[in-house]
Amino acid sequence: MPVGYRSLAEISQRAIEVLCRELGAVDAVRFINQFMTGHGDYASERDTLFAGEPLDQIIANIKKADVGGEPTSATGQAKPSAPPNEESHD
Repeated sequence: MPVGYRSLAEISQRAIEVLCRELGAVDAVRFINQFMTGHGDYASERDTLFAGEPLDQIIANIKKADVGGEPTSATGQAKPSAPPNEESHD
């Protein structure tokens, strides 16, 4: 029985269909994303973002955000909140 040649695009499309069917769309995307490469230079961005900030302050900010505290920027200042969805009618 001869086996037909499939292009890589055809194989990829079929694989995505199978993953979505078996895992659901969200988990399929999460699975595929682990094989994607990022872009940019995180080390350089990190050095700029956290320049002069002590490690203990960075850790404190992470812990504060993790327990539902006010999200903070790298400098420890509160980030501006998003505008409310509904207008106040007083």
